[in-house]
Amino acid sequence: MKCQKCQYFDTKVIESRDTTEGEVVRRRRECPKCNCRFTTYERFERPHLVVIKNNESRELFSRAKLLAGLHKACEKTQVTSAQLDGLVAKIENDLYNRGEPEIHSREIGEMVMNNLADLSEVAYVRFASVYRRFQDITGFETELKQLKTKRKNKWKFIMN
Repeated sequence: MKCQKCQYFDTKVIESRDTTEGEVVRRRRECPKCNCRFTTYERFERPHLVVIKNNESRELFSRAKLLAGLHKACEKTQVTSAQLDGLVAKIENDLYNRGEPEIHSREIGEMVMNNLADLSEVAYVRFASVYRRFQDITGFETELKQLKTKRKNKWKFIMN
């Protein structure tokens, strides 16, 4: 790794540690020539995943875009950034594990919906209102009924 300050080509690693559930390695480096210290991050290079939008246009999958949408849905709730990072990492891994180069945005939305209710029911309803494009109160009522049924079934499962 080249030094960012003096461009010397042979820096040494002082410290190495895993972050983000072992998917990223953080390395502290030092240049023996100018003693500059800096940090590098090493992560798996994955193939590009293409998202097929509702209008059939295509764009590259953006982890940051998904995370931003979840942050917006979780504003003023008890959901932490670490929980959202974990959720996005899980969804991202599931997407790549499919082994398909393209995925429909509605499938990503369903993956989010299936996991978000466990973190925050309020965030779930907020996300659903945008994702499902509710036009009136009936859409909200239907979604709330499904959420209540899901919660009831979850408790039945836990109790048995």
